[in-house]
Amino acid sequence: MSCLTSFFKEEQTLNKNSSSSKVFITCALPYANGPNHLGHMRSTYIPADIYARYNRMKGKDVLFVCATDEHGTPIAVQAEKEGIPPIQVASRNYELIKKDLESCDISFNNFSRTSDPLHYEISQNFFLNLYGKNCIYPKTIEQLYCPECERFLPDRYVEGTCPQCNAEGARGDHCETCGRHLEPVQLIDPSCLICNSQPEVRKSDQYYFRLSHFQEQLKEIIENNQELPPNVRNYALQWINEGLKDWILTRDMDWGIPVPLDDTEGKIIYVWGEAFLGYISSAVQWARRNNKEWKPYWDDRTVHFIGKDIIYHHSIFWQAFLLAYGCKLPYNIIAGEYLSLEGRKMSTSKNWVIWVADFVEKFEPDLLRYYLVANAPLTRDTDFSWDDFQRRVNDELADVVGNFMHRTFTFTHRFFNGKIPQPGSLNEYDQEVKEQIKDTPEKVGQHIENFDFREGLKEIVRLAKVGNKYFNDQEPWNTVKSDPQRAGTCLYLCNQLAKVISIIITPYLPNKAAQMREILQLNEIDADDTGIVPTFKWDESAVFMEIGTPIAKAKPLFKKIEDKTIEKEKDALYKNLEETKFMEDLISIEDFAKIDLRVGKIIGAEKVKGSDKLLKLMVDVKEKKLQIVAGLATNYSPDDIMNQKVIVLVNLKPAKLFGIKSEGMVLAAEDSLCLLTAPDADIGEGIR
Repeated sequence: MSCLTSFFKEEQTLNKNSSSSKVFITCALPYANGPNHLGHMRSTYIPADIYARYNRMKGKDVLFVCATDEHGTPIAVQAEKEGIPPIQVASRNYELIKKDLESCDISFNNFSRTSDPLHYEISQNFFLNLYGKNCIYPKTIEQLYCPECERFLPDRYVEGTCPQCNAEGARGDHCETCGRHLEPVQLIDPSCLICNSQPEVRKSDQYYFRLSHFQEQLKEIIENNQELPPNVRNYALQWINEGLKDWILTRDMDWGIPVPLDDTEGKIIYVWGEAFLGYISSAVQWARRNNKEWKPYWDDRTVHFIGKDIIYHHSIFWQAFLLAYGCKLPYNIIAGEYLSLEGRKMSTSKNWVIWVADFVEKFEPDLLRYYLVANAPLTRDTDFSWDDFQRRVNDELADVVGNFMHRTFTFTHRFFNGKIPQPGSLNEYDQEVKEQIKDTPEKVGQHIENFDFREGLKEIVRLAKVGNKYFNDQEPWNTVKSDPQRAGTCLYLCNQLAKVISIIITPYLPNKAAQMREILQLNEIDADDTGIVPTFKWDESAVFMEIGTPIAKAKPLFKKIEDKTIEKEKDALYKNLEETKFMEDLISIEDFAKIDLRVGKIIGAEKVKGSDKLLKLMVDVKEKKLQIVAGLATNYSPDDIMNQKVIVLVNLKPAKLFGIKSEGMVLAAEDSLCLLTAPDADIGEGIR
């Protein structure tokens, strides 16, 4: 295929040319198994959008792309549960994800799908190229096979105990607790996710990528790329120093991109063997639609924005693929750390989450963009707190930025007929403020170029604080009568400061910035052929407006969030958690049917030495006699309990208490420890 046969011929070098005129920006492909939550926006999409908007304003030619990642087992599992084709699950979630991203003003040039035929073609050609170079090779391995489902189990179809950290619920490819990459056969006590039966090990033919071949190259590249943030470099080097192993690149399943080789029916390319290429296929789709070339963007400067959980995929696997193909490597990989919620780890399964769609239904997206950036550096875990969200919006946006703008515009209309006034001679204080107005765009821009988005935003808020202090110190409400020229100087500089903020805050708060410029009556630059408006040029942000320039009347920019609004959100969040916990405690009729309760007669009882609470009982349930250790000694003596007919759970997995084997459970009330008895029932009679 033409877009791949001439894919990349350049030497594998890192692009450190600061004068790049084109920038290729990607976001980690959102997995199409559900909508986006705030953690996704914080780690990846908002930072990437800030960087893209800034570079456009700097006059760079930006190609900003993404796509939904639509293959892999979670989607196949969900489709199997719903009884529908996987493409229907993916399509449904593609629309939800696309709407989420648009609602937060993520300004992609193109947002495609990995189920697109173009992506299939590019991925298969990439696979064939690496196979032809002997970077992919066949290998017979042991895999888990489910006799009940009659199929080999892809990694996400298996769960078990992690062999590294002993955490339960580890998936066949990854342990969320310790972060280790796993193979399904490594799991302890694995079970099939579909039928819950225990799979068996069988031989299977698969294809592997020679990841180990690139060990030293990758180590040198990662160590020498000074642009990489520490969290990416350190995490990648940890993996490399432990020794890279060849990586399985195929799976036995139907949902995915077929392996383009003979005699490989029923095998697909592993999702991490083709999802990366979603960056390329999305760019090619854009290029064909606009009759342009996409390759020069990658060649100039490529920056990946990802989440913390896929650092090793991008820094190791993806870069090894690019080396194998002969491609220029990305300039940088920016990984956002995790977002917790009210001090707890976010969990979609426990409904401890805030979905993007729910948030933007009640709050303006710019408020979310502000808070998620201002809260902490991108390279550090942070927490979403409703109380802190309210505080930052009210104290920083409303009281600092909004208050300064409103006072400036209102006083300009009241005292100077809504026009930029003629300043008098500037004193030392005026000159100091003027210099800060002139210097701030460069400071903010430098922070954004260094991917320190929070520091750039802090500089903007700091400038607004400078404006507020200057306004208060100059007291134009007094000097307009006693010294009109002094008041004119104050409002002249304050309007210039407002203009600077209205432009340099655009990458962070695009909607609010547009509202600010609307009041200042600054005309927008026309949209380019991508349909994305680059607004004002960054380097012209500190050019002062001319004297006499009219401005519109002030409008409220930021409304304070009331306590009752936040309390309502917190109540809803905790209610969701309680309801989910209750639902988790419920069991199905099938689960209940597994419980074997019978009437048993206590034929032996004695105290357990060393314990004030335990009795060792011998219970006759007709078919057998069970030894049971029960915490009843505070209410019953051995004599009290002898010969009583009690309710016994007879199919409980044996356990040891105080070193004594216990083979069942005698039922009693939880608080009173009152035995549940059945004096008139027969021994061994079942309970229904």
